[in-house]
Amino acid sequence: MSKEAMLGAIRRSLHRGPLPEERQQELRARLAGHPRHLIPARSRLPRAGQIALFMRHVEKEFGTIVRVPDAAAVPEAIATYLAAQNLPSTLVMAPHPELRAIPWEQRPLLSIREGRAEASDLVSVQHGYAAVAETGTLVLPGVPERPTTLNILCDTEIVVLRASRVVGALEEAWDRLRAERQDATTGGFMPRNVMLVSGPSRSADIESTLELGAHGPRRLHIVLVDDDPDALA
Repeated sequence: MSKEAMLGAIRRSLHRGPLPEERQQELRARLAGHPRHLIPARSRLPRAGQIALFMRHVEKEFGTIVRVPDAAAVPEAIATYLAAQNLPSTLVMAPHPELRAIPWEQRPLLSIREGRAEASDLVSVQHGYAAVAETGTLVLPGVPERPTTLNILCDTEIVVLRASRVVGALEEAWDRLRAERQDATTGGFMPRNVMLVSGPSRSADIESTLELGAHGPRRLHIVLVDDDPDALA
């Protein structure tokens, strides 16, 4: 079904025709202007405070997080986490340049395959685009170098995130995405999907009993790379 056919079906169901030109102009202005919503005061903190707030919310939402001084420390941090959780050392990893640049050879027992996750994969390593301090939320746009399947199929998801990519409020994450994802053809770009992940998958739909891994990973572990001097406490 074409875009016009789909919109026409919606208009018919609403018993109306196309929007008046004045209303269309209002909507175009709103899309172009990106009006900002309320920014909670709790996110208006110095950088070190924002990182601390982010970490608290991650743990509050049943996730785990560890800080490392640089990217070279990531393989050791991941190997230590896998051993503590009695998890296999076979990983499927996002084909992102920042992850490829990590010296994985320091931990030769880690077996890494790049690409999308398959149903048989147990542990994924994802690249964190950004994160929101006020809610402990990861922002994961779906692009070829950051496959969405890594966020859904594996029982355990590990996200490597730079501290400089942690923002205070959700509005700031959208600002960053709009500013950094542009192209000459359209003047702007949004990926097909953007996943907002706050902790591992969970549900209490059945008898109000919390169940982790209901429709995604049952474990979410973040390796936070301290690349922002202002964020160090």
